[in-house]
Order: sequence, then C-alpha cells, then structure tokens
Amino acid sequence: MNSHPEGWAQENTVLKDSVVWGPGFSLGTTILLALALLSSSCKSGTPVTATQAVLDSADQVLIGMTHYVTESGVLRARVRADTAYFFSNTQRAELRNVHVTFYDQTGRPTSTLTSREGTNHWRTGDMEARGNVIVIRDRDGATMKTELMYYNQVRNEVSSDQSFVWDEPGRHVQGDGFTSDPEFKKITAKRPHGTGGQFLLPNQ
Repeated sequence: MNSHPEGWAQENTVLKDSVVWGPGFSLGTTILLALALLSSSCKSGTPVTATQAVLDSADQVLIGMTHYVTESGVLRARVRADTAYFFSNTQRAELRNVHVTFYDQTGRPTSTLTSREGTNHWRTGDMEARGNVIVIRDRDGATMKTELMYYNQVRNEVSSDQSFVWDEPGRHVQGDGFTSDPEFKKITAKRPHGTGGQFLLPNQ
C-alpha cells in the first residue's frame, strides 16, 4: 500500500480498481464509483468517464478523509472530504464534498467552509474550494458565498476573484472578488455594493 502524506487520516482506502466500503462513504460517491467501475468492466473499448479517468490516474484514493493543517505546531485548519484523489507528482489531492474548519492562533474554531469539490496542496497547505462555496463565521453566523475560494496558509488568508455575497447582522454586500482573514474581521472587496456599512476597497 502506498504511504499517504503526513497529517492525513483515513477511514478506508481505495487503490485503483478495488472498492472498500465504510462509514465515510457517501451514497453519492458510492453511485459514482460503482458506475465508473461498471463502465470499465462491462464496456471495454468505450470512452472512460471523467470519474474513471481520475481513478485510473490517481496514485491513491482515500474514502472518508481528514487532514490537519498546522503551523509551528498549532492547528490552523481541519479538512474533511468524502473522497480524496492523491497525485504524488504534483503533490496535490483532489477532494469531493469538502468541509473545512479554520482555527485561530489559540486553537479556537473561527469559521467553517463547505464546497462541492476542492484541491489541497499538501506540501504548502494551500487549498482551493470550488462549487457552491459557503463560509459561515462561528461567532455570529455571518456567511460568505461564492463559486471559488482560495486559502493561503503562509498568509493565513482567504480570497476569491469571483463574484460573492456577504451577509452578517445589519449588512449585505456583493462584489466581484475579495481578500480576507479566515475570521472575516477585515475584508478587502473589489467593486463592493450593498447595504449597512462599507467594505475596504483594494489597494490601487
């Protein structure tokens, strides 16, 4: 069995064409993998599906994955996914059904992110979330919604170059991109407009 990057916890492992069932295996993932394997075994010579192509090229597939991102021994983020496809040559993992919890320097959770899929660069700790990305701030339930969001571990910063909607008590803002800390205490937005206060404009 191939070793997986340090800091990754796994419930079950799928290597190439074998399937292991377990508590981390969602119904949606089960159906996708079953269809992909059925297509491969019963329809030889036909074009493979996108899911099968990922299975064939991934070095390792984890079902029910948890990954802890730390900085100087301090937990900064916990990444969970229904399925993670590992690619050793690019040192990345492609994730499906993503759930990320961010923590401050004292280890207190500050916000949670969910998305349909994402990419984790395990050597740098940088991440990308894609598809119905929603971040909820723990202390007051404020929400950030967009289709694409990046996390830079070194800067401990989240950002997007896509349109977004931000809602918090007493304020509703939309814009064409933003940069913020994971707690969304200080948000720099591109072309913001809305009600209930002002966002910082990006530096020119």
